Amino acid sequence: MKSIIVTKKDSLAEEINSGSMTRFAGVSEHLSNATNIHMAIADIPVGRCSTTHYHTNCESAIYVLSGSGIFVHGNNMEIEDEISAGDFIFVPAGALHQPVNTGDRTLKLIVARNTPTEIVKEKAGLGRKDC
Repeated sequence: MKSIIVTKKDSLAEEINSGSMTRFAGVSEHLSNATNIHMAIADIPVGRCSTTHYHTNCESAIYVLSGSGIFVHGNNMEIEDEISAGDFIFVPAGALHQPVNTGDRTLKLIVARNTPTEIVKEKAGLGRKDC
């Protein structure tokens, strides 16, 4: 019988820092022996952003838990969609993107992926550079 794993908020594993974004895993290969999914919470401080990047091996579903900002994307990072609490974002594999906190409090994102281990490629020179 397979086991259900509950990860308490004080047991989250800090995974990455991408620019000024910090991500903490709650469901992962390491924490819960997940084989087909990954779930985490990401924090971006006011006026800051992640690096411009894409994931080669997975789709991402993002839920904006709190805060507001813009989600920069497109082949040349030419699209800036405003995002705020309650919004959902779908990011296909290979799509360049960069979340940016333009609000007045921490931008918190719930991130789910269809693989326990992501492969991230950063793309220097594109996206917002002022954060």
